This record gives sequence, C-alpha cells and structure tokens, in this order.
Amino acid sequence: MRIIHTSDWHLGQYFYGKSRAAEHQAFMQWLLEQINIHQVDALIVAGDIFDTGTPPSYARTLYNQFIVQIQQTGCQLILLGGNHDSVSTLNESKHLLACLNTVVIPGALEHFEEHVFTLKNRQGDVGAILCGLPFLRPRDVVLSESGESSIDKQRKLGDAISELYQRCFEQAEQLNNTFTTPVPIIATGHLTTVGASTSESVRDIYIGSLDAFNAALFPAADYIALGHIHRPQVVAKSEHIRYSGSPIALSFDELAADNTTNKSVFLVEFSDSKLSQITPLMVPVFQPMQVLKGDLDSIEQQISTFALQAESAKTTWLSIEVSQQDYLSDLQSRIADMTQDKAVEVLQLKRARSQRQQHIKQLDNETLSELSVDEVFGRRLSQEEFESESQQAQLGRIKQRFNQVYAEVESERNSQETAASHVLQETSTEAVATKSATEGEQ
Repeated sequence: MRIIHTSDWHLGQYFYGKSRAAEHQAFMQWLLEQINIHQVDALIVAGDIFDTGTPPSYARTLYNQFIVQIQQTGCQLILLGGNHDSVSTLNESKHLLACLNTVVIPGALEHFEEHVFTLKNRQGDVGAILCGLPFLRPRDVVLSESGESSIDKQRKLGDAISELYQRCFEQAEQLNNTFTTPVPIIATGHLTTVGASTSESVRDIYIGSLDAFNAALFPAADYIALGHIHRPQVVAKSEHIRYSGSPIALSFDELAADNTTNKSVFLVEFSDSKLSQITPLMVPVFQPMQVLKGDLDSIEQQISTFALQAESAKTTWLSIEVSQQDYLSDLQSRIADMTQDKAVEVLQLKRARSQRQQHIKQLDNETLSELSVDEVFGRRLSQEEFESESQQAQLGRIKQRFNQVYAEVESERNSQETAASHVLQETSTEAVATKSATEGEQ
C-alpha cells in the first residue's frame, strides 16, 4: 500500500497582492505525475485545501479539475477540512465527489464511526484503515461552561480531542480484527502539536483554548498524517508522526537560509501491514523567491547578480530587509532604482528587526507617568510591522478604533467624576446645614 501525504495547499491565496494560481496548477500537474510514477494507491490532503472559507472561482476550478484528473490515475483521494476551510463549502459537493472515488471530511461528523473507513489499493483490495480526522473546532467536541478558567478550557479540549482519537482508533482495531490479514491503520489531524516549528503564515487555531496538542496523546497508529504547520517535520522524534508542510512557500520566512524552499510531499509505503518506508518527494520551485538582508551597498550588490528582465524567464519575488533605514527618507525610490530592468519584483521592504529593537531599548527607561496614553499606544505599535498597503490600512483601522475606545473611556470617567463631585457637594452642603442647625439650637 502506498499513499502520498500532503496538506496546506491554500488554493486562492494572494501573496502581497500576487495570485498563486500558476504555481498551484503547476504543483497539481507535478503531483499527478508522481502518483503515476510511484503507482500511489491513495492521496491524503490533511486540511487547508483553500486559503479562505470563500475561495475565488479560479481556486474552485483548480480544485474540481484536479479531482477529475486524478480519476485517470486510479488513485483514491481523501480531502480533510482545515481551519482555513469552510465546512459548508467542502460539504456542498461531498456526496457528488463520493461517486468519483473521493472522500471529503469537511469537519467533525455526527457519529465518530463515520471517521473510520477503509482505503483500497489499485487491485481493489483493502490496503489500510483510515481514522480521518479534520480540523476540530472546540464547539464540535466540547460544551462551554460558565466559570471555566483558560487552563480548564485547554485541558478539557485536549482531553476531548484525545478521547475522539482513541475512540476512532479502537473502532479501526475492531474493523481490522474482521480481516484475515491485518492492514495498517493511518490517522490524520489538522492541529498544532507541542514543539512544532511554525512560520508567519500559520495562524493560531486554538486561541484561548488549546495552544498545542500533546503528541503523546495520539493513538498507536502506524502513520499519522498531519496538516496546519507549513514546514515539513517529524513530530516528537517519532518518524511515523509527520507534518508534510505546504507545497509552496506561503511566506518569506518559510525559505531556508540559502533561499531554498525545501517543500515536499511524503510518499509513505506499507508492507506486511506495517510502515516500511517514508520518502520525501521534493516539490520543484515554480515561483522563485528570495530574502535579501544588509545595508544598501550590500543589497545593491546582491541585486546586481540578477539577470536582466529580457534575459530571464522568471521574475523573482523579493523581501528586502535593510539594516540602516532611520535616516533614509528616500529608501523606496533608491530600491526602485536598484531593481529597475532586473528580473525581480520587491513585494516586501522593511527595516531590520535589530534596528527596531534598538529603538525600543532606548525607551526602556521611560515610565508610564512620563507618557501620555497615546504615547504608550504608539510605543506598542512600533514593535509591529506595517509595511504593505494592506498593513497600513489595518494600522489606520487600529488607530481609529483605539481613539474611539479611548474617547468612550474618557467620557465615562468624566461622567463618574462629575457624579462624584455632585455627591461630594451635596454631602458638604448637608453637613454645613446640619452644623448650622445644631449651633442654632445651642
């Protein structure tokens, strides 16, 4: 039995305003070739098929085209919902796709037994049992109760997810016992595990509920195919528990130090009902990306190595981090001059984090009593990056909302102070009147 484990396609993603459609289409064609070359029996996509719950029409077209094309390979397809995916979007074609040798599990199903089913090999025989668990939203597995602390909620959710895994695994074992020859048991998941190495494009999915799932709570499956983390990696030093990572770089920090992507899918092979071999299949780079760091002279030298626009078939997307920016008001125009006529496009331009931290360090001796509310908020915003147009728009919305909240708080405080002043004045007047009456009686 051979499967390919992949995840986090994020169809429909726009990267600093750039569509990834061409890259995704090239990846899908490459993946179909690998399925044919290695005679793969099943393809598992462990969540985040789409980038948003309302994917653009071209992303849906790519999705549907791939499902049709994979039929020609004889490979079964299993699609699991991720935290980026809409349950209703994936669910709307679930029954139709079942007729195309495709199993779709958008979210937690009503009965846990529905998550357990067999996978067949190319000969039509049962080759494995799958415990197909997608991204599990807290509301799917636990009921919120008043008075619970954040620690209680984390423990409760972790226990519920662990229990669901164990119940599905026990169901798989019972099913396996009905076969003359046992088959391997595979489990899936879309979550963060303890110690997983994340990237900028990975969103926290259990904010306030569960930071990370303990890998020790996974069942004793022969292979556990995980999604959500974009860097391919082994979990908890257990070779059979893996994140496949995303097939294309979804943020600049997913590039290695040498600007390579190291993206892959895993070819997982089983023999005699046990895991026998895991082989990373390296995904080609369909869109060159690089990160350039240094002062302006160093960056200019790095840019000079790129070919001229007319000589290059591919334009490289750049992230430039300048180590000296405080006194450069014309930085963008100078970078534009350097990249003119080169086969590059600057998508991100920022100053080095060390420069920002040094500026923050200079302010460490300040006390709150020396700063206004606006200055304190400004200091906090300075620790974040708002480089792109969308980030600048977000900054504007943050400031506007802050001003609204601050005005409301000030108004309420003034009202309270006015009311307190009136009470104090009335009390003083009453005290004076009482004193005068007492003196008159005397």
